[in-house]
Amino acid sequence: MPLHIVLHEPLIPANTGNIARSCAATGAHLHLIHPLGFSTEDRYLKRAGLDYWHAVNVHHHESFEQFAAAQGEGAGTFYFVETWGEKLYTDVSFQDGDYIILGKETTGLPEELTEKYREQTIRIPMSGATRSVNLSNCAAIVLFEGLRQLGFPSLS
Repeated sequence: MPLHIVLHEPLIPANTGNIARSCAATGAHLHLIHPLGFSTEDRYLKRAGLDYWHAVNVHHHESFEQFAAAQGEGAGTFYFVETWGEKLYTDVSFQDGDYIILGKETTGLPEELTEKYREQTIRIPMSGATRSVNLSNCAAIVLFEGLRQLGFPSLS
């Protein structure tokens, strides 16, 4: 099973396009939880993903609750990436089928989600010179750590 990138209400089309390109390159599935801050027809979204959109498994969900229900009981672990997470992203053991969940660029993930899943909230270490790392960079950092742990399955 592939890893999954989940974007909770993303706002910036270029970030989503860049993440889609990373998903195409790795076989990760991309889940978009609405509302989106842009149209999926947005030229910046398409430009950022270039001609890779056909290679991305994209799933649209109307809410986090609908997304979680669609994954079912046997779903992989949900990991929420937030600046205040107590565990580093390198402290977890990723498994096939796990979900890397990132929030919107301006406010991150809703507090009710991260409180409910506090033990599964992870962070990327930073110097404090910035508020956060760019969303598409966060997705790539954590995705590739998960793939590294899994031995880069199906990648050359």
